[in-house]
Amino acid sequence: MNCYAWLSLLLTLGHLWPCLPSMQNHNTHKMNQPFATLQRVKRGWVWSQFFVLEEQILTEPLSVGQLKSDSDKHDGTFKYILTGDGAGSIFTIDEYTGTIHVTQKLDREEKPFYTLRAQAINRNTQLPVEPESEFIIKVQDINDQEPKFLDGPYEATVPEMSPEAEPTQNQRVWTGTAQMGSTTNHSFKYSFFNKMGTSVIQVTATDGDDPAYGNSARLLYSILQGQPYFSVEPKTGVIRISSQMDRETKEQYFVIIQAKDMVGQMGGFSGTTTVTINLSDINDNKPIFQQKFYYMNISEAAPVGSTIGKIMAEDSDIGENAAMDYVIEGEESLVFDIITNNETQEGIVKLKERVDFESKRRYSVRVKAINRQMDDHFMKEGPFEDTTIIKISVEDADEPPVFTSQNYVMEIAEGATNGSFVGAITARDPDNANSPIRYSIVHSTYLKRLFSINAHNGTIIITKLLDRETAAWHNITVTATEMRNPEQVSEVTVYVQVLDVNDHAPEFPKHYEIYVCENARSGQLIQTISAVDKDDSVEGHHFYFTLAREATNNSNFTVRDNQDNTAGIFTAKNGFSRQEQFSFFLPVLIVDNGTPSLTSTNTLTVSVCDCDTEASTQSCRFGAFMFSMGLSIEALVAVLACILVILVFFLAMLVLRQRRKQSLFPDKPEEFRENIVRYDDEGGGEEDTEAFDISTLRTRTVMREHKSRRNITTEIQSLYRQSLQVGPDSAVFREFILEKLNEANADPTAPPYDSLQTYAFEGTGSLAGSLSSLGSSMSYVGENYDYLTERGLDFKQLACMYDPNKSTRD
Repeated sequence: MNCYAWLSLLLTLGHLWPCLPSMQNHNTHKMNQPFATLQRVKRGWVWSQFFVLEEQILTEPLSVGQLKSDSDKHDGTFKYILTGDGAGSIFTIDEYTGTIHVTQKLDREEKPFYTLRAQAINRNTQLPVEPESEFIIKVQDINDQEPKFLDGPYEATVPEMSPEAEPTQNQRVWTGTAQMGSTTNHSFKYSFFNKMGTSVIQVTATDGDDPAYGNSARLLYSILQGQPYFSVEPKTGVIRISSQMDRETKEQYFVIIQAKDMVGQMGGFSGTTTVTINLSDINDNKPIFQQKFYYMNISEAAPVGSTIGKIMAEDSDIGENAAMDYVIEGEESLVFDIITNNETQEGIVKLKERVDFESKRRYSVRVKAINRQMDDHFMKEGPFEDTTIIKISVEDADEPPVFTSQNYVMEIAEGATNGSFVGAITARDPDNANSPIRYSIVHSTYLKRLFSINAHNGTIIITKLLDRETAAWHNITVTATEMRNPEQVSEVTVYVQVLDVNDHAPEFPKHYEIYVCENARSGQLIQTISAVDKDDSVEGHHFYFTLAREATNNSNFTVRDNQDNTAGIFTAKNGFSRQEQFSFFLPVLIVDNGTPSLTSTNTLTVSVCDCDTEASTQSCRFGAFMFSMGLSIEALVAVLACILVILVFFLAMLVLRQRRKQSLFPDKPEEFRENIVRYDDEGGGEEDTEAFDISTLRTRTVMREHKSRRNITTEIQSLYRQSLQVGPDSAVFREFILEKLNEANADPTAPPYDSLQTYAFEGTGSLAGSLSSLGSSMSYVGENYDYLTERGLDFKQLACMYDPNKSTRD
């Protein structure tokens, strides 16, 4: 707090001093407060404003103030009661005097004030003497909280070369002093600038102390690291640029800002934060070529679009500010081109037009690199561009032959004789070697039949008659090959036009069907005809139509030329009779205007029709068709009748065949349905014998008898003993087979399908007998096996196995 604040506080206390009548002689020895208390009278209550200094370390309860009633006679009849926040734990009251004590250390940042309620009662009657009233105990702040940057650390970006702060020519300094309590004087120094530097970012610190009391929460910002490039406004925390910076020199800066309370005085708390400031790029550097001359080579055989080489100008800027375009200056831009690789910013030199070693061997190309993005602030420093020169040398190569023309157009009249001259082509070797050239026709065997070329001089002749009406143009591909290097081949297209000769006579464009009614009048138009010509006329076709000489005496029809390449056919008499003559043949002569002119005679067929009153020729067309087929109306009706009879007969055969199929089993149609038995329920398995009658699934003729399962091993042994005495045809064997068959049929566990039962029968007549061991322990107990011991040790062991009374020791 500065001197002005202290002065205003003392003046306020001076005005309020008369309002404290009993404070000096009643509570002066009990209350040790840094601030004077104020007396407030309400409903007979008399108390002062209560304050407690925070963070006091208490060894005993500390007096805060006194509550009393103006009716208290100090005779002990009054009892004071305290309720509310912290009553009884933090705050206690003397029930006789009304003195309030604090028993614990308080923190204003946790709770800035406490609301309590006081009441005075008569100790004897327990009745209220004063009504309950509310009062507040405020916790007075001390500087115990340090400033904190809650949003730190910070990061900001500012363009490089941003304007800096400009101080005044005569720098003004304001110096002030302040005193607080028993602290010494401190001076403050501020500099004033004509122009503020570019604002980078604002940092803000917070202090937990009371901002309305003293200087504990009044902060002052300063910069600890980052000078001389940055500065900070002491009151606002705005960081500004104080010196221009170049990103190409240093791209990132770390600034440390300090916030100190107590307006920066000694003894205050402070907090720091880090601000990372990145410089963004601007276009303040121009592209620069590292070489003034570049040298490249290109073969004269290189096609258009070939890459010759690459150049690159360096720009210290980055991103769009480093983007550049390359431009070729002068006439060389017609031969060469340069494009920019947007990823690498390289200039790629390409061939725009074919070069010739024999014509020009060296080129000097002037190339300029220009920045795409321009910054007006740096235009005064000159254009942002640089220039270099590329020396391009043309290398000699064995080139293919070159024709004197890119293509050739030749003409020849159709009908020209074989061997007629069409034209000639010429090619040369552009190299200094001047190799001889060989010509040939490629791609088409058909064209080789029509044309031939001289392999040495390129003369083209025809080898077959050409017809313009078949093909008016022929496209020939001719190759020229160096004799010394057959790999060097060039091609050229020769267009041969076949000139027209009037070799085709005119003719009708289609077949005309002409009909005339029997009741036609003389001079009636019955048909308009035209003509076509396959030849090509420069002046256009013109045809002339007349009756042929053999028909000049025709008294039935006449031909009238319309002078527009059409003619009309008119009747020359009244009425025609189908009975007398069904059709007429009219020869018409057509002449073209070619040189020489050609003629053709075309015959028209005119059919006579029986027309109705409206002169319709529909029935006549049908009658003419039938007449051309050689059929009359009666014959047509007979044919249709025969077809109808055949169709009816065919349908009758289909019906009879269908009935026969339906009557194959006419008597018992229901038996087929009764033979199909369907069961939809599912049984309970092999043990379920009650769900259905097993006998329904068996053959009706043979009802098998269920037999209990017998001891198969014993039966096999007995039957086997019997089989040793009988042959395959024995009755015993047949009985054995039948018994097994019946048993299999009656077995409920047997599969429902047919199965193969196999039984072993070894037969009789063997001197050695059976080698089977089945039943040997039962049938041959008394047999003597001593003869086996005579055959050796192995047989002796076998004899012991069959004779249990003989041991191996014997």
